[in-house]
Amino acid sequence: MVIKSLELSNFRNYAFLDMNFDKGTNILYGDNAQGKTNILEAIYLCATTKSHRGTKDRDIVNFDEEEAHIRTYLEKDGDEIKIDMHLRKNKTKGIAIDGTKIKRASELLGLMNVVFFSPEDLSIIKNGPSERRRFVDMELCQLDPMYLHHLNNYNKIINQRNKLLKDMYMNPSLKGTLDVWDIQLVEFGKKIIERRTAFVDQMNTIIGGIHDSLSGGKEKLLLSYEPDISPEDFEGRLRGSQERDIRLKQTTVGPHRDDFAFIANEIDIRKFGSQGQQRTAALSLKLSEIELVKTMTKDTPILLLDDVLSELDSNRQNYLLNSIGDIQTIITCTGLDEFINNRFEINRVFKITNGSIDIMSIVDK
Repeated sequence: MVIKSLELSNFRNYAFLDMNFDKGTNILYGDNAQGKTNILEAIYLCATTKSHRGTKDRDIVNFDEEEAHIRTYLEKDGDEIKIDMHLRKNKTKGIAIDGTKIKRASELLGLMNVVFFSPEDLSIIKNGPSERRRFVDMELCQLDPMYLHHLNNYNKIINQRNKLLKDMYMNPSLKGTLDVWDIQLVEFGKKIIERRTAFVDQMNTIIGGIHDSLSGGKEKLLLSYEPDISPEDFEGRLRGSQERDIRLKQTTVGPHRDDFAFIANEIDIRKFGSQGQQRTAALSLKLSEIELVKTMTKDTPILLLDDVLSELDSNRQNYLLNSIGDIQTIITCTGLDEFINNRFEINRVFKITNGSIDIMSIVDK
């Protein structure tokens, strides 16, 4: 699968954009704050319906406009697919696939699999549990529509249950309705725990070999799932925590409190690893994500690298660049030296300047 072209209108600093990508390596380069990352954000939105920045739609639309459009043209299994996304400041987004409107995000997810890698991802190991849960959730939502269904329902029920817990502070008679939410929370929560367990098992068949190569054979890396509760104990623990939840006005038990550990040579590098170890593990995680998508979809994802090369040393740069030969890759950077010095193959180069694009010949670079 590859992106053939992208059209933007009134999207962030682009009044209008129409660009064609090569099926190989595409470089977007220019100074900071010129709009390079905005292009990656548009692609990510068309794949996941969400901004990788967590930004709301109204903040993505150009400041002086009320609406923005993204059109992405894909080639998949010999067929061309068009994704239209209509962003509005005061309404929910509209999405169409080949001209047909869709009603649910699950109809889009998985159509275009992307792997997004930014400097912030290099801190995923040392950051809080929510960052690691988000990584797992975003990947599983692209690969497994049922997981998306279970996660959406679980999050809705958590919000309803927490609202009830707050309302009970003023109206204790509402306690009798708590069990209704608990039954549903356990139903969907168990499925989330089971799928996350399977995901970690799948990743561990891949990540060890990649990390072994990245560390020069010095480290063995294992991804470990730390569920807040087991599926078997969830119902009992949730019931037992009701009084505490009422007192704290929030749900204190469930997979929304899960975490994932990274064990290198039997050491938890979240807590005791050096920055170099944590960065190498993060890179191993992203490269494993690519291989997992290939295995599960029998297709290649689109790799989006947002100025990440400047954050890696030369050894990690080379390993990353040499690992993506068969994948359509779109890379943002402030200069081309790292590619030229390493004689890395570049298929198309775009110079980004304040929301405008110039296509450069390979000779010009």
